[in-house]
Amino acid sequence: MPEQTPLTATPGQTVGPFYGYALPYAKDRELVPPGSERAVQLTGVVYDGAGEPVPDAILEIWQPDETGTVSRATGSLLRDGFTFTGFGRAACDPEGRFSFSTVEPGPTEEGRAAFISVVVFARGLLNRLFTRVYLPEDTEAHANDPLLSSLDPAEAARLIAVREADGSLRFDIRLQGEDETPFLRLPGHSD
Repeated sequence: MPEQTPLTATPGQTVGPFYGYALPYAKDRELVPPGSERAVQLTGVVYDGAGEPVPDAILEIWQPDETGTVSRATGSLLRDGFTFTGFGRAACDPEGRFSFSTVEPGPTEEGRAAFISVVVFARGLLNRLFTRVYLPEDTEAHANDPLLSSLDPAEAARLIAVREADGSLRFDIRLQGEDETPFLRLPGHSD
């Protein structure tokens, strides 16, 4: 039998840039209709390691409703303007900005901090990235949150949204660098 040459692994494909035009759908960023009584805007910018906006990133959010109930309703891809499914998707614009019309989540457990789960897809990433957005007013619950309390204070602060004067939530995402957003490794998520 001839000697076999060892094979080397080839690099994985990176995410995108096709996501910017292949995944968006009508009202994908509208978990609730903009301007409705319960709506709050979640906005921000995705930055790369050099501090430049990422124009072709896509974000997905998953969250409970105001009472902390995780929706089991279908209809995320066909919005009816009434059913809250807890899922949204937004493509960044050429300046790296994103925006969602959603509700402020309630805590899923008594005494826990409410948060919105965020998934980031972007060119140059070998895998999607997972993070969270916490509400700025939940300071007491932040101290009891297992994730936030496991981070140093500067890292934890980067997971807390900023409340703007108009009531919206601002949450910028930095993929690398000095103020990198803390990202999570979930079970089954490889490097």
